Amino acid sequence: MKKLKGVLLLLLLIVFTSCGNKENEEKAKILKIASEVELSSLDSGVATDEISMEAMACLFEGLYQVDKNGNVIPGMVIKDEVSEDGKIYIMHLRDAKWSNGTEVTANDFVFAWRRLANPATSSEYAYILDVANVKNAEDVMKGKKTVEELGITALDDKTLRVELTTPTPFFKGLMSFSPFYPINEEFYNQYKEQYALSPQAIISNGAFKLKVWNQGSGYELEKNDSYYDADNVKIDGIKMQIVKDAQSGLVAYDQNDLDVVKITGEIIDRYEGDEELTFMSKGYLWYLSPNLEVPELKNINLRKAIALSYDKKLITENILKDGAIPADFIVPKGLAVGPDGKDFRETSPKYLEFNKELAKKYFEKAKKELKKDSFNFELLFEDSEASKQIAEFIKYELESTLVGMKIELKQQPKKSRLQLMKGGNYQLGLTRWGPDYADPMTYLELWKSDNNYNYGKWNNPYYDELLYNASKGKYVNNLEKRWEKLKEGEKILLDNAVVMPVYQTGVARLIKKNVKGIEYRSVGTPTILKNVTID
Repeated sequence: MKKLKGVLLLLLLIVFTSCGNKENEEKAKILKIASEVELSSLDSGVATDEISMEAMACLFEGLYQVDKNGNVIPGMVIKDEVSEDGKIYIMHLRDAKWSNGTEVTANDFVFAWRRLANPATSSEYAYILDVANVKNAEDVMKGKKTVEELGITALDDKTLRVELTTPTPFFKGLMSFSPFYPINEEFYNQYKEQYALSPQAIISNGAFKLKVWNQGSGYELEKNDSYYDADNVKIDGIKMQIVKDAQSGLVAYDQNDLDVVKITGEIIDRYEGDEELTFMSKGYLWYLSPNLEVPELKNINLRKAIALSYDKKLITENILKDGAIPADFIVPKGLAVGPDGKDFRETSPKYLEFNKELAKKYFEKAKKELKKDSFNFELLFEDSEASKQIAEFIKYELESTLVGMKIELKQQPKKSRLQLMKGGNYQLGLTRWGPDYADPMTYLELWKSDNNYNYGKWNNPYYDELLYNASKGKYVNNLEKRWEKLKEGEKILLDNAVVMPVYQTGVARLIKKNVKGIEYRSVGTPTILKNVTID
């Protein structure tokens, strides 16, 4: 009988505990977001994609932040002093702690930046140090100087000194970007190659910390009580779920299992007029990257024929329907304002506008020059629903416009697509880029001969020299001349069709009306979640 009573008590305890846990979960304010793409990395020195950057912006805080209006505001820095020539920054850090209770120090930034620059790290974002004009960055990355010679030093635990080779107007704003986040050296050395691969192997100085990461299905964050501004973080956590099928996402949204979900195409029509439907234009640009190491794609007339063959307006208006616009450019609308006070696009021409008849003429020229009547190319794209629809449409357009052209489609997870393109193991690739900072260089520099993201391996010494002079050389202090040279750079790229623009992104989302404070950005980190509230 005593044994039976014990069993009954245990069962009652399990029931009450289960109910209590469920009640606690329902009371907790957890922001639930759908993502089409898996989280690939939480290592700020290695990560390159939008999803990773959004997650890291929740976990880390840099020297400065950028508010919802685009203004630079303090992050880890509470006070700074800038030399008259704009080349030396002395930064005083606030009292702040990592999620394990360790103090955030100047050395955390020194270690992170040196690791970023170190050739052994093989960081694809190491070049951003040179974009910021940090002293000796290029020589350190090339192994010509040691990491200790990089222009960043800790004067003491709370004072950082950064030296630049030339004044950089966007320097502070750039410091909010993920490659510049701090890393605690002692903690990193405990894990080395396993750093940031699990909740146990990462600590945070930001608003949240990593709770769960099920690679392939999503991740969960919880509020970081050690964060210096924790009192102003109003939600208990974030749950990011991988949802690649739009219909599944809608079902989860309608059942309140998701608070935020992206929608495209015909689904948008169904929600027209709904108060929870929101639209936003973004600075991301999708384009086709031709691999110029493929013999036929070295031919400029063939590249122009391909670039002119697909109707971008049909893509944005019939497939996406989310506010995206046709891209007849590589520097997006709304990215940067010139010394004349006007947007770059407002005073720049269009290029490679859809024109089937002209495409056919270029194709006939290419056939004669290459002495071929038929061509077969593989188009690589990632496994999102929108990418699949766009790749299928481009295939149809190319094959129906250019008689003799055959396109084979190759769908891969985003991580695999990026690896194939970085390794040059592709022919045509549907890819995108998001702006890291508000200047045309954030796009134009992608096609420098030594840039890691120059997937197609285009090499033009004049173009390289032009960009050097616009970022470090003779045009740096002549803003009007620099602006004109940046326009020339875009013209060179698109006149040579070394990049084939498709569309500038828009995004349509369903967001529950009780969710407020999500900040979407067109430059830098795409989404900031630390100021979210849930009523």
